[in-house]
Amino acid sequence: MKHNLCVILAVLLISFSTAKAAAEDWSQFRGPNGTGVSATTGVPETFGPGKNVLWKTALPPGHSSPVLTNDRIFVTAHNNQQLLVICLDRKTGKILWQREAPRSHTGRLQNVNGPASPSPVTDGTNVYVFFQDFGLLSYDGKGKERWRLQLGPFNMFYGFGASPILVDDKVILPVDQDYPASFLIAVNKNTGKVSWKVDRPIVISGYSTPIIYEPKDGPKQIVVPESFQLSAYSVADGKRVWWVRGLACEMKSIASHDSEYLYINGWGFPQNQPDKKVATIAFDEALKRYDKDNDRMIAKAEAVGGADPMDRMVKGAFEAFDMNRDDKLDDKDWDVFRAMMASDNGLLAIKMGGKGDQTATAIRWRYQKPVPQVPSTLLYKGVLYMINDSGILISFDPQTGNVLKQGRLHGAIDKYFSSPVAADDKVFLIGQGGQVSVVKAQGEWEVMTVNELDDECFATPAISDGHIYIRTRSALYSFGK
Repeated sequence: MKHNLCVILAVLLISFSTAKAAAEDWSQFRGPNGTGVSATTGVPETFGPGKNVLWKTALPPGHSSPVLTNDRIFVTAHNNQQLLVICLDRKTGKILWQREAPRSHTGRLQNVNGPASPSPVTDGTNVYVFFQDFGLLSYDGKGKERWRLQLGPFNMFYGFGASPILVDDKVILPVDQDYPASFLIAVNKNTGKVSWKVDRPIVISGYSTPIIYEPKDGPKQIVVPESFQLSAYSVADGKRVWWVRGLACEMKSIASHDSEYLYINGWGFPQNQPDKKVATIAFDEALKRYDKDNDRMIAKAEAVGGADPMDRMVKGAFEAFDMNRDDKLDDKDWDVFRAMMASDNGLLAIKMGGKGDQTATAIRWRYQKPVPQVPSTLLYKGVLYMINDSGILISFDPQTGNVLKQGRLHGAIDKYFSSPVAADDKVFLIGQGGQVSVVKAQGEWEVMTVNELDDECFATPAISDGHIYIRTRSALYSFGK
């Protein structure tokens, strides 16, 4: 009897440990529900190409972040015109298989974005990937294609940025584009068939990955930052449940969150602080000012003017307002331009939940000084962290929005594309040039060390089991003690 009891207890203990490890693992972009936080301990603070390297594997370029199963790592990449899905052994870094995905078109890419920017997502066995130049695909653990769903072509200013996520039996992907209409799609993860698709005509370019919110008294919801607003959609059927207006026009970050509040930073145009907005005029007035051939359109060649801030903005950022890329602005394009100029950049704390428009009551606080263009905030152990584009790290009290500390990351003053992540009482921040700042996690944060990777870095790291996995332009590292 005692022997049987011991066996049962051992099985239960193993099951609990396995479930705990799976729950804490890094199966999607920014880890568990996009929080950027791992419960693991023992993560090293000093590492680099010659220090605490467990393995290093050369990879083709790609900005997608690594995602993990218990024994595998998945990334996407590109090599010339090839789109690649790569599976590595988590313990050794050995490439187990590589598959070429179809490429049916060539989408717009701007600045540093690439054709393999969205991160994969895995259910622990299978992997689900998205390429803007094809659509969604799924492979099993051995690299056999399970299904494919062609989508697009897409039209967003910078190219695609959002990553797919998994909710129950659905793969969820937001497609926020300038033209035609944006949409949110749910695909059955087993068959690749569309479960539902919801058009979102008021949404333009967006690059944010959703999170999942589960109310105490209701079913799961998909929460996604959109242009000018944050919206929650039903996982079951895609219907919009609640929304909050007042966000910036270009939402690139993913929301940091706890069970009740989320924190989202949005960037549109550098001057879009409350006291620095560009005044605009109605479309009919704009036609009088710019439309030389009287076709009720403003051609790119007509978008000239003097020293007026609006003239400079129309001329300098014409492509950003030209939704269908026809080199002409019509009344709808002009409405978007005016909305962009009227929106506020900033960081918002928003209470989740409710029905319908929650703008009047949901916003807990706003921070309307400069915010980063790409990196997300990080909520970790009661402190909110935000890294600005120039290497300025700010910590906030998440309840009040009060700044706890602001300072430059000396030795890592750089542009930041990678989002901060945290574990083991440490916050990890990676600049484009490959400097990794390790910060002691507290309101009055302190830089513990700055590590050099000697290569560019755009991807967000993954953390699990005492290891940190960092993808540079040319390789994937596993660092650990």
